Parts: sequence; C-alpha cells; structure tokens
Amino acid sequence: MEKKLFDYVIGNPPYQQDSVGANESDTPLYHFFYQSANQIADKYELISPARFLFNAGATPKNWNEEMLNDEHFKVLSYEPKSSVIFSNTDIKGGVAITYHDSSKKYGAIGAFTAFDELNSIKKKVELFGENSLSDVVTNRGIYRYSPLAYKECPEELAKTADARIAPSAFERMPKLFTDTKPNDRYEYVQIFGLVKGERFYKWFRKDYVKEVPNLYKYKVMIPKANGSGAIGEVLSTPLCGTPLCGFTETFISIGETDSKDEAEATLKYVKTKFARAMLGILKVTQNNAKPTWKYVPLQDFTSSSDIDWSKSVHEIDLQLYRKYGLDEKEIEFIETHVKEMA
Repeated sequence: MEKKLFDYVIGNPPYQQDSVGANESDTPLYHFFYQSANQIADKYELISPARFLFNAGATPKNWNEEMLNDEHFKVLSYEPKSSVIFSNTDIKGGVAITYHDSSKKYGAIGAFTAFDELNSIKKKVELFGENSLSDVVTNRGIYRYSPLAYKECPEELAKTADARIAPSAFERMPKLFTDTKPNDRYEYVQIFGLVKGERFYKWFRKDYVKEVPNLYKYKVMIPKANGSGAIGEVLSTPLCGTPLCGFTETFISIGETDSKDEAEATLKYVKTKFARAMLGILKVTQNNAKPTWKYVPLQDFTSSSDIDWSKSVHEIDLQLYRKYGLDEKEIEFIETHVKEMA
C-alpha cells in the first residue's frame, strides 16, 4: 500500500473517560493526544482542558511538569469559562488553545497565570525568598482510626474502606461519634465534620484516634474543596480549631501552634485578598489541597512579625501590598478581582 502523507489532521477526540461504579471522578484522556501529536508532528495545535497548566487535575504530575517546562510549547489562548467556547459545558479550570513547534523556542511556561498583573505580583513575592504557606498546610485525611479502635470495634470499623475518618463517619458510625460527651472513664476529643452539609462537632474516644501532633495544637480548619476555582472567590468559612479538636477528611488545616493569637493571625491572613490572589495562581478547581498554596508566601504570625495582625483584614492587606512593593495597577487588580471576606 502506498504511504500517505498528511499536511493537516483535524479531529475532535474525547478529553475524558466517564467514571465507572463507585468512582466519582472522570479519568482525563487528553494528555495522550498531546503525547501522540508530539511523536508524529513537528508542529501541533490543540484545544483541551487547561487544568494541567496549573499542575492541577488528574493528569500525571510528571507530564504536567514536562509540558510546563517545554520551551517549544506555548499557550495561544486561555478561557477560564469553558462555556464561552463550548456551550453548556462545564470544564473546571477552563479551556486552553496551545501550540507546539519543535523548531522554535518560546521559553518554558513554568508557572502559568492567566493575568499579567498576577504574574508580576508573583515575581515580586518570589524576590523575598520566603517559604510557602503550603509548608504548614496538612494533607487530607491526617486523622485516622487507631489499631485499638479496630480491635475493640470491628463491626463499626468494617463500615469504612480505610483508616481515614471519612466525611460520612458521623452518619455511618453513630455508636462511635456522639453529640454529647459520654460519662465514662475514657478521655474524649471532638471531631469536626459534616452531617447532610451542616457542620457539627462530635465526641470521639481519644484512644481511638491514631496519634497526630495536629490534635494538640491550635490550627485553621478549612474545607479541602469549595467554590469553582474562579480567581478571587471566597473560601468556605475557615475557622480556628482548638487543641483536642480534630476533623474528618472533608477538611484540611493550616498551621500548628500552641498560641491562639498566632492561629487567629493565620486565619486573618487566609482571609486577605492578597493571600487568596496568590492562591488563585494554582487553585483553578474546587480543590484547596496542599499544593495549591505553593505561591502563597508564609508569614511570621507572632507578635514579632513585620505585619501587625491586630489590625482588620483590609488593613492587613494594605500592609502586605506595601511589604511586597505592589504598584497601583497590581493593587487594583487584587481589589477588583478578589472578593472580600469578613
């Protein structure tokens, strides 16, 4: 058969595989088309979900990094609202039109931001060389059942798939999680979670929780996911957790301290427009997980800080603008794009 050569190939491949069974997450496929196009063509242009540009979503992290560091790859257009391009379609993180030319160097993207102002703010913050707030953000599911819980309550623990205290634990295990503190010889802690979307504290035996230092500290508790990933959206009511208070897998926490004042300072910082603008660099889906806080600079939350944490959230924002040398255009961008939190 005679070999056929093509100048152009135009197609409309699927970008994900629908979830099956109990799995609620669809599996992305679009990275396979990027990989195939790269193998067969010197130049290609694709339109796909944009989550990978923020190193988010379920595409392989090593592939995300490879694309973000490919100097032959660039973004022609980014649209955060997928319905603008594909009507009646909601693709979290938006849609990107990308181009790759192996004969040209565009410079590696590194960290993609959809706004010039946000990119310039990021560069100014990086000059300070400060650690990231993600360093003090917990991963999901840090509270787990202890071996003793499995030994003494096998029937109840048989209701859960793994050792993490799941969001549904309150409803599935009413014998273990109680509204009132039992009057017996055991020591109890409180676990923070949800029942039918409402927040509750439940009492739980302390020796049934696997040891974790976070339990004994003040911390800021925040849902592991909220919103849509739109730039500047509010976070779903973060609050301070006290010592001997843990939380279900619905939540993560920020900071661990023996000082209530430092925890309250952390809470104010999380509420600032500045911190949430920096969070918006990587938070493009509902996910608030640890990696999304990478570009939010860590602050000194003690009384020795260069920020006066006794001030209001808005006044703290003004201090942060001055600290990082933001100009009027950058300040206006944050003030107009990021919603206020009380």
